[in-house]
Amino acid sequence: MTNYLLSTSTDTNQKLGTIHDPDTKLKVKVIDLLKSKFRPKKGEITFFVTDGNKKLAFETQGYQKHRKLLILQMVAWYCMYLGLLEAKIHSNLPMLKIA
Repeated sequence: MTNYLLSTSTDTNQKLGTIHDPDTKLKVKVIDLLKSKFRPKKGEITFFVTDGNKKLAFETQGYQKHRKLLILQMVAWYCMYLGLLEAKIHSNLPMLKIA
């Protein structure tokens, strides 16, 4: 698996950081859905991750027809970085189950 660069934000309420691919210059922003509101931007690619109590959104910044496989690899790399070994990646935000 390729290594990516990770920059963190000083504003922890808005996002957890940004993943950078040094080869393609693609950036993917990471947002904690439990701590902040998220509204997808038009023209960007978005994925969601769920793992227990964690709910994260991943959104490209400056998407320029990069392969979706590259974006998924970046998301998977970040999940491994966080230790989310049972993370599920979704293309749409999954509905919450009500008991």
